[in-house]
Amino acid sequence: MTAHSPIAPVAGAIFPDEARTIFAAAYPDQSTKLSHGLAGHGLLTLDALATLAERMPATSVEYNLGKLPLGVTAEDTPTNGLTLGETIRTIETNGSWAVLKNVERDPAYAALLDDALAELEPIVASKTGSMLHREAFIFLSSPGSVTPFHMDPEHNILLQIMGQKTMTVFPARDDHLVPAQKSEDFHGGGHRNLIWQDGFKARGKAVRLEPGDAIHVPVKAPHFVENGPTVSVSLSVTWRSERSVAEGELHSFNALLRKRRLPVGTVSAQPETQGIRRLVYRIMRKLGA
Repeated sequence: MTAHSPIAPVAGAIFPDEARTIFAAAYPDQSTKLSHGLAGHGLLTLDALATLAERMPATSVEYNLGKLPLGVTAEDTPTNGLTLGETIRTIETNGSWAVLKNVERDPAYAALLDDALAELEPIVASKTGSMLHREAFIFLSSPGSVTPFHMDPEHNILLQIMGQKTMTVFPARDDHLVPAQKSEDFHGGGHRNLIWQDGFKARGKAVRLEPGDAIHVPVKAPHFVENGPTVSVSLSVTWRSERSVAEGELHSFNALLRKRRLPVGTVSAQPETQGIRRLVYRIMRKLGA
C-alpha cells in the first residue's frame, strides 16, 4: 500500500499526562474514559479516509447498513448497496457503518499508531509485558447507527475523532454475558457478535464520547455502540499481550477437551500464569489433536 501524502505530526502528546495516569490505574481489567489529542488530524478526515479505503484490499474493509438491532447475527447483517468509497463520501445521509481494518499497513497510519502506543508502552509493559501484534482500525458511522453487542480479542483504546457516540461497556469474564462455550467458539474463529438479552443492560456502563474523548476497553469486554446525530469517526488502537494470548490458548484447550467430553478447566483472571495447561494445549495442537 502506498503512503498517504505527508501530514504534519501531532503537536504535543497524543495522550496527555492525566490520561496516562488514569489509564495506568485501570489497565488491564477496567474500562475507563480518557482524553487524546488527535481530533482534527489530517489523516482522519472523511476525504483522507475515503482515499485510504479505496486503495485498501477488499479483505480489510467491512461495511453495511448502520441501523441494526443490538443483537444480530453476521449472516443477517444487511448490505447498503454502495461501494466503499461512496459509503464514506456520503455517510452523512446513507445510513451506514464502515470499518477500515489494519490501516497500520499504510506507512502514514503506521506512524500514527506507533506514536500513540509509544506513550502507553511503559504502562502496559509493567503489567502485561510487551505490546504484541499492534493494529489500528477506523470506524465510520452515519447518524443514528448502532454497532451490535459484541466483543473483541485485543486490548483496545477507541479515540473519538469526529461526531458523538455512546459506548456501553460490560465487564469482561462475566459468564452470563459470554458463556464459556461462546468464548471457546470465538477463539476458534467464531463471530464477535453476542446474543443480546434486555436484562443485560443494567450490567453495563454507558459512556458518551465526543471529539477528544477516548475509552479503554479490556480484552473481550462486551460492548455496543450507539451513534449520535452526526457522522462519527473513531480510531481504535489495539495490541495483544501474553495475557490475551494465554486466554485464547486456554479457551481453545477447553474446546478440545469439551469435544472429547473431558472435563474443562477454569480460565483465571491471570491466564498467563497457567503455564502447564498452556503447554499441554500446545503439545496437543502440534500433534494435531
